[in-house]
Amino acid sequence: MTTEIRVPQLPESVADATLVAWRKQPGEAASRDENLADLETDKVVLEVPAPAAGVVKEWKVQPGTTVKSGDLLALFEEGAKGTPAATVAASSVTTSDPKLSPAVRRVVEETKVDPASVTGTGRDGRLTKSDVISAASAPKAAPTAAAAATAAPAAAPSGPRAEQRVPMTRLRARIAERLVQAQHTAALLTTFNEVDLTAVTELRARHKDRFEKEHGVKLGFMSFFVKASIEALRKFPVMNAAVEGNDVIYHEFYDVGVAVSTDRGLVVPVLRNAENLGFAQIEKQIVEYGTRARAGSLALEDLQGGTFTITNGGVFGSLLSTPIVNAPQSAILGMHKIQERPVVVNGQIVVRPMMYLAVSYDHRIIDGREAVQFLVTIKDCLEDPGRMLLGL
Repeated sequence: MTTEIRVPQLPESVADATLVAWRKQPGEAASRDENLADLETDKVVLEVPAPAAGVVKEWKVQPGTTVKSGDLLALFEEGAKGTPAATVAASSVTTSDPKLSPAVRRVVEETKVDPASVTGTGRDGRLTKSDVISAASAPKAAPTAAAAATAAPAAAPSGPRAEQRVPMTRLRARIAERLVQAQHTAALLTTFNEVDLTAVTELRARHKDRFEKEHGVKLGFMSFFVKASIEALRKFPVMNAAVEGNDVIYHEFYDVGVAVSTDRGLVVPVLRNAENLGFAQIEKQIVEYGTRARAGSLALEDLQGGTFTITNGGVFGSLLSTPIVNAPQSAILGMHKIQERPVVVNGQIVVRPMMYLAVSYDHRIIDGREAVQFLVTIKDCLEDPGRMLLGL
């Protein structure tokens, strides 16, 4: 029986999607619910599952095409016996390799680079877009001596002139649009402070082994920052608010977005009702979100909403930055690299693990006093973590 494969119903906030890549070639066997294609929206990558065991009979849309809900993608023959994936042409296999993210597969297709010939610099040796683009623009191997001897004289080289033009992914384009919009619609200002992480570092060192054994997840720094942020948001509700027209919406819950970097760009999955989560729950959700983000399997609902955001540039070595507010939110906390520095404590110069903190905020509704005191509250909670446990 021939079945039409159509674009699934897209969320209300998503107008269309781009067919990034086919995961099954015409004539290739597919099992029930196996992914047939990747659809990239401006927020997430959606999969198109096979309705039953069978074969992709015919593509109706080529990769790179913009589609809308209900558009016909392919014809599928249910129950038909297809060709095993191993016998499909090599070029098809590499571009549908599940180890490649949708964004990387797209660049592979555009540049015609063989992924097997490129060394990945991403996590667990995975290829990144930069790896593929660098391989595509690298100078070709020099000719052999025999070939060079017979070649016609050439003009003296003027240095490498290679370049590669690659379209923005939908996610990158959306990120660019939202950042520019935030700059144009909000009065953004950033204030800074620094925090001594000695207490947090010592607390983690004492309990990290038991914590991991007890909860099955490592005790990181992010859970401390989420908890400290919630304490500060409770004291300064305007930092958890949003502007809508001439109204200020004060959220009485704390949905904290945690920025995650992927090959496709930055995504911000949300910890729902983070005020009700324990340290282990926060760490587990962050690990799960990070894994799903890098695999391109986050759902749209994972990214929607959010009343406050935390971003950590320190994992890349950033010492200081001015993060941009994630509209329609009104504030964002920036974490940075932990660096041992000499500081004065009780009149003595000592070496402590220090981090610069930054909070960018919408000055239309948040005064400098509130932003500064908000950041000081976070600093106080982190320098004396017991305060968070005692509610002080």
